[in-house]
Amino acid sequence: MKLGVNTYTFMWSIGFEGVNPAYPGRAARPAHPLTLTGLLEQARALGVHLLQTGPNLPLDALNDAELDAFAQTARDWDIALELGTRGLDYEHLAGQIALARRVGATLIRTLPEVSGAHVRSAGDMMPHLRRILPALESAGLCLAIENGRLPADDLRAVLDSIDHPRVGVVLDMVNSLAVSEGWKHVTERLAPRVMCLHYKDFTIRREWHMMGFICEGTPAGQGMVEPAWLFQALQASPYDFNVIVELWTPEQATLEDTVALEQRWAAESVSFLRQYVTA
Repeated sequence: MKLGVNTYTFMWSIGFEGVNPAYPGRAARPAHPLTLTGLLEQARALGVHLLQTGPNLPLDALNDAELDAFAQTARDWDIALELGTRGLDYEHLAGQIALARRVGATLIRTLPEVSGAHVRSAGDMMPHLRRILPALESAGLCLAIENGRLPADDLRAVLDSIDHPRVGVVLDMVNSLAVSEGWKHVTERLAPRVMCLHYKDFTIRREWHMMGFICEGTPAGQGMVEPAWLFQALQASPYDFNVIVELWTPEQATLEDTVALEQRWAAESVSFLRQYVTA
Protein backbone atom coordinates (compact mmCIF):
# COMPACT_ATOMS: atom_id res chain seq x y z
CA MET A 1 0.00 0.00 0.00
CA LYS A 2 1.36 3.38 -1.05
CA LEU A 3 0.18 6.89 -0.24
CA GLY A 4 -0.07 9.24 -3.18
CA VAL A 5 -1.64 12.26 -4.80
CA ASN A 6 -3.41 12.85 -8.09
CA THR A 7 -4.62 15.61 -10.35
CA TYR A 8 -7.74 16.02 -8.19
CA THR A 9 -5.61 16.81 -5.17
CA PHE A 10 -4.66 20.00 -7.02
CA MET A 11 -7.74 20.98 -9.04
CA TRP A 12 -7.36 24.70 -8.42
CA SER A 13 -3.60 24.63 -8.98
CA ILE A 14 -4.15 23.00 -12.38
CA GLY A 15 -7.20 25.09 -13.25
CA PHE A 16 -10.42 24.19 -15.00
CA GLU A 17 -13.15 25.63 -17.16
CA GLY A 18 -16.07 27.52 -15.69
CA VAL A 19 -16.77 30.68 -13.75
CA ASN A 20 -18.51 31.05 -10.41
CA PRO A 21 -21.66 33.07 -11.23
CA ALA A 22 -21.14 35.00 -8.00
CA TYR A 23 -17.79 36.22 -9.38
CA PRO A 24 -18.28 36.47 -13.16
CA GLY A 25 -14.97 38.22 -13.73
CA ARG A 26 -12.90 35.56 -11.99
CA ALA A 27 -11.66 32.54 -13.94
CA ALA A 28 -10.54 29.23 -12.45
CA ARG A 29 -7.29 29.32 -14.39
CA PRO A 30 -4.12 30.32 -12.47
CA ALA A 31 -1.50 32.43 -14.21
CA HIS A 32 0.99 29.57 -13.91
CA PRO A 33 -1.00 26.32 -13.89
CA LEU A 34 0.49 23.17 -12.45
CA THR A 35 1.89 20.83 -15.12
CA LEU A 36 2.41 17.07 -15.10
CA THR A 37 6.07 17.60 -14.26
CA GLY A 38 4.93 19.99 -11.55
CA LEU A 39 2.74 17.21 -10.14
CA LEU A 40 5.78 14.95 -9.90
CA GLU A 41 7.55 17.76 -8.07
CA GLN A 42 4.59 18.11 -5.69
CA ALA A 43 4.63 14.37 -4.97
CA ARG A 44 8.37 14.47 -4.33
CA ALA A 45 8.07 17.50 -2.04
CA LEU A 46 5.30 15.79 -0.05
CA GLY A 47 7.40 12.66 0.30
CA VAL A 48 4.93 10.35 -1.44
CA HIS A 49 5.92 7.75 -4.02
CA LEU A 50 2.74 7.51 -6.09
CA LEU A 51 1.10 9.81 -8.61
CA GLN A 52 -2.22 9.09 -10.29
CA THR A 53 -2.94 11.19 -13.35
CA GLY A 54 -6.46 12.21 -14.35
CA PRO A 55 -8.51 13.44 -17.30
CA ASN A 56 -8.19 17.03 -16.07
CA LEU A 57 -4.46 16.82 -16.91
CA PRO A 58 -4.11 13.77 -19.17
CA LEU A 59 -0.90 12.12 -20.26
CA ASP A 60 -2.40 11.96 -23.76
CA ALA A 61 -1.61 15.67 -24.13
CA LEU A 62 2.14 15.02 -24.07
CA ASN A 63 4.14 14.35 -27.22
CA ASP A 64 6.47 11.34 -27.37
CA ALA A 65 9.53 13.15 -26.08
CA GLU A 66 7.60 14.78 -23.22
CA LEU A 67 5.98 11.47 -22.31
CA ASP A 68 9.31 9.66 -22.16
CA ALA A 69 10.83 12.46 -20.08
CA PHE A 70 7.87 12.37 -17.68
CA ALA A 71 8.14 8.60 -17.21
CA GLN A 72 11.91 8.80 -16.74
CA THR A 73 11.58 11.52 -14.11
CA ALA A 74 9.05 9.41 -12.22
CA ARG A 75 11.48 6.48 -12.27
CA ASP A 76 14.40 8.67 -11.20
CA TRP A 77 12.41 9.99 -8.25
CA ASP A 78 10.95 6.57 -7.33
CA ILE A 79 7.39 7.69 -7.98
CA ALA A 80 5.03 4.94 -9.14
CA LEU A 81 2.38 5.90 -11.67
CA GLU A 82 -1.30 5.10 -12.08
CA LEU A 83 -3.24 6.30 -15.11
CA GLY A 84 -6.52 8.21 -14.82
CA THR A 85 -9.04 8.51 -17.63
CA ARG A 86 -12.78 8.38 -18.29
CA GLY A 87 -14.83 6.07 -20.45
CA LEU A 88 -15.25 2.37 -21.25
CA ASP A 89 -15.15 2.52 -25.05
CA TYR A 90 -12.90 -0.24 -26.34
CA GLU A 91 -10.66 1.80 -28.63
CA HIS A 92 -10.14 4.41 -25.94
CA LEU A 93 -9.26 1.86 -23.27
CA ALA A 94 -6.96 0.00 -25.67
CA GLY A 95 -5.09 3.27 -26.17
CA GLN A 96 -4.92 3.85 -22.42
CA ILE A 97 -3.54 0.35 -21.91
CA ALA A 98 -0.78 1.08 -24.42
CA LEU A 99 -0.08 4.39 -22.67
CA ALA A 100 0.01 2.74 -19.24
CA ARG A 101 2.50 0.16 -20.46
CA ARG A 102 4.69 2.85 -21.94
CA VAL A 103 5.01 4.80 -18.67
CA GLY A 104 5.01 1.75 -16.42
CA ALA A 105 1.64 2.30 -14.77
CA THR A 106 -0.05 -0.75 -13.25
CA LEU A 107 -3.62 0.53 -12.83
CA ILE A 108 -6.04 2.49 -14.99
CA ARG A 109 -8.76 4.43 -13.20
CA THR A 110 -11.82 5.25 -15.28
CA LEU A 111 -15.36 6.54 -15.01
CA PRO A 112 -18.33 4.50 -16.27
CA GLU A 113 -19.03 6.42 -19.47
CA VAL A 114 -19.73 5.23 -23.01
CA SER A 115 -19.54 7.53 -26.03
CA GLY A 116 -18.97 10.47 -23.72
CA ALA A 117 -22.08 9.92 -21.58
CA HIS A 118 -22.45 8.33 -18.15
CA VAL A 119 -23.97 4.88 -18.35
CA ARG A 120 -27.61 4.84 -17.32
CA SER A 121 -27.37 1.58 -15.41
CA ALA A 122 -24.50 -0.51 -14.14
CA GLY A 123 -25.52 -3.39 -16.37
CA ASP A 124 -24.68 -1.29 -19.43
CA MET A 125 -21.00 -1.65 -18.52
CA MET A 126 -20.99 -5.42 -18.84
CA PRO A 127 -20.26 -5.88 -22.57
CA HIS A 128 -17.56 -3.21 -22.52
CA LEU A 129 -15.79 -4.74 -19.55
CA ARG A 130 -15.93 -8.24 -20.99
CA ARG A 131 -14.51 -7.02 -24.29
CA ILE A 132 -11.49 -5.31 -22.72
CA LEU A 133 -10.59 -8.21 -20.40
CA PRO A 134 -8.21 -10.01 -22.81
CA ALA A 135 -6.24 -6.80 -23.36
CA LEU A 136 -5.97 -6.21 -19.60
CA GLU A 137 -4.81 -9.78 -19.05
CA SER A 138 -2.23 -9.55 -21.82
CA ALA A 139 -0.84 -6.29 -20.45
CA GLY A 140 -0.97 -7.36 -16.79
CA LEU A 141 -2.99 -4.25 -15.91
CA CYS A 142 -5.93 -3.57 -13.60
CA LEU A 143 -8.94 -1.48 -14.59
CA ALA A 144 -10.64 0.22 -11.64
CA ILE A 145 -14.01 1.92 -12.04
CA GLU A 146 -14.71 4.90 -9.82
CA ASN A 147 -18.05 4.93 -8.08
CA GLY A 148 -20.20 8.01 -7.90
CA ARG A 149 -23.30 8.15 -10.07
CA LEU A 150 -24.21 4.47 -9.77
CA PRO A 151 -25.66 2.91 -6.62
CA ALA A 152 -23.05 0.85 -4.83
CA ASP A 153 -25.19 -2.31 -4.89
CA ASP A 154 -25.59 -2.06 -8.68
CA LEU A 155 -21.88 -1.55 -9.28
CA ARG A 156 -21.03 -4.41 -6.93
CA ALA A 157 -23.47 -6.72 -8.73
CA VAL A 158 -21.80 -6.11 -12.10
CA LEU A 159 -18.32 -6.67 -10.71
CA ASP A 160 -19.44 -9.83 -8.92
CA SER A 161 -20.92 -11.07 -12.18
CA ILE A 162 -17.68 -10.45 -14.07
CA ASP A 163 -15.65 -11.71 -11.09
CA HIS A 164 -12.25 -11.05 -12.62
CA PRO A 165 -9.12 -10.04 -10.67
CA ARG A 166 -8.22 -7.41 -13.28
CA VAL A 167 -11.44 -5.37 -12.86
CA GLY A 168 -12.45 -3.61 -9.66
CA VAL A 169 -13.27 -0.32 -7.96
CA VAL A 170 -11.65 3.00 -7.19
CA LEU A 171 -13.52 3.81 -4.01
CA ASP A 172 -14.47 7.44 -3.46
CA MET A 173 -16.88 7.38 -0.55
CA VAL A 174 -17.88 11.03 -0.87
CA ASN A 175 -18.79 10.92 -4.58
CA SER A 176 -21.71 8.66 -3.73
CA LEU A 177 -23.42 11.47 -1.84
CA ALA A 178 -24.65 12.39 -5.32
CA VAL A 179 -26.87 9.30 -5.25
CA SER A 180 -27.84 9.79 -1.59
CA GLU A 181 -25.73 6.95 -0.23
CA GLY A 182 -23.80 7.21 3.01
CA TRP A 183 -20.05 6.70 2.83
CA LYS A 184 -20.06 3.76 5.24
CA HIS A 185 -22.69 1.89 3.24
CA VAL A 186 -20.76 2.46 0.02
CA THR A 187 -17.52 1.32 1.63
CA GLU A 188 -19.04 -1.86 3.04
CA ARG A 189 -20.66 -2.83 -0.25
CA LEU A 190 -17.63 -2.14 -2.46
CA ALA A 191 -14.78 -3.09 -0.11
CA PRO A 192 -14.27 -6.61 -1.55
CA ARG A 193 -13.61 -5.07 -4.99
CA VAL A 194 -11.48 -2.06 -4.00
CA MET A 195 -8.25 -1.69 -6.01
CA CYS A 196 -7.61 1.95 -5.06
CA LEU A 197 -8.92 4.38 -2.44
CA HIS A 198 -9.52 8.07 -3.06
CA TYR A 199 -9.34 9.46 0.46
CA LYS A 200 -11.45 12.61 0.47
CA ASP A 201 -12.61 14.03 3.78
CA PHE A 202 -15.67 16.23 4.06
CA THR A 203 -18.12 17.92 6.35
CA ILE A 204 -21.85 18.59 6.15
CA ARG A 205 -23.41 21.44 8.06
CA ARG A 206 -26.82 23.07 8.09
CA GLU A 207 -27.49 26.39 6.44
CA TRP A 208 -27.99 29.19 8.97
CA HIS A 209 -31.73 29.16 8.20
CA MET A 210 -31.86 25.37 8.84
CA MET A 211 -33.39 24.68 5.43
CA GLY A 212 -30.75 22.66 3.67
CA PHE A 213 -27.13 21.66 4.06
CA ILE A 214 -23.69 22.67 2.84
CA CYS A 215 -21.31 19.86 1.93
CA GLU A 216 -17.66 20.73 1.40
CA GLY A 217 -14.20 19.29 1.78
CA THR A 218 -11.72 19.35 4.65
CA PRO A 219 -8.14 18.15 5.04
CA ALA A 220 -7.90 14.45 5.85
CA GLY A 221 -8.66 13.87 9.51
CA GLN A 222 -10.70 17.04 10.01
CA GLY A 223 -14.04 15.92 8.58
CA MET A 224 -16.63 13.18 8.94
CA VAL A 225 -14.62 10.27 7.56
CA GLU A 226 -13.58 7.90 10.35
CA PRO A 227 -10.20 6.57 9.18
CA ALA A 228 -9.89 3.73 11.70
CA TRP A 229 -13.31 2.38 10.69
CA LEU A 230 -12.54 2.90 7.00
CA PHE A 231 -9.26 1.00 6.95
CA GLN A 232 -10.73 -1.76 9.08
CA ALA A 233 -13.63 -2.18 6.64
CA LEU A 234 -11.24 -2.20 3.67
CA GLN A 235 -9.48 -5.26 5.02
CA ALA A 236 -12.17 -7.05 3.00
CA SER A 237 -10.27 -6.06 -0.15
CA PRO A 238 -7.99 -8.79 -1.52
CA TYR A 239 -5.79 -6.14 -3.17
CA ASP A 240 -2.80 -4.24 -1.86
CA PHE A 241 -4.62 -1.05 -2.80
CA ASN A 242 -3.03 2.39 -2.82
CA VAL A 243 -4.43 5.47 -1.08
CA ILE A 244 -4.74 8.71 -3.04
CA VAL A 245 -5.37 12.04 -1.32
CA GLU A 246 -8.17 13.99 -3.01
CA LEU A 247 -9.50 17.37 -1.93
CA TRP A 248 -12.67 19.41 -2.26
CA THR A 249 -10.98 22.70 -1.45
CA PRO A 250 -13.60 25.47 -1.10
CA GLU A 251 -13.17 28.62 -3.15
CA GLN A 252 -11.58 31.54 -1.27
CA ALA A 253 -11.62 35.30 -1.83
CA THR A 254 -9.08 35.04 -4.64
CA LEU A 255 -7.80 32.22 -6.82
CA GLU A 256 -4.35 32.71 -5.30
CA ASP A 257 -5.81 32.22 -1.81
CA THR A 258 -7.63 29.10 -2.97
CA VAL A 259 -4.47 27.60 -4.49
CA ALA A 260 -2.53 28.36 -1.30
CA LEU A 261 -5.20 26.65 0.81
CA GLU A 262 -5.21 23.64 -1.51
CA GLN A 263 -1.44 23.31 -1.20
CA ARG A 264 -1.64 23.54 2.57
CA TRP A 265 -4.44 20.97 2.79
CA ALA A 266 -2.47 18.54 0.62
CA ALA A 267 0.46 18.68 3.04
CA GLU A 268 -1.81 18.38 6.09
CA SER A 269 -3.64 15.42 4.56
CA VAL A 270 -0.46 13.53 3.71
CA SER A 271 0.87 14.15 7.21
CA PHE A 272 -2.34 12.87 8.80
CA LEU A 273 -2.56 9.73 6.66
CA ARG A 274 1.01 8.73 7.44
CA GLN A 275 -0.30 7.08 10.60
CA TYR A 276 -2.24 4.64 8.40
CA VAL A 277 -0.09 4.40 5.27
CA THR A 278 3.66 4.39 5.76
CA ALA A 279 4.92 3.68 2.22
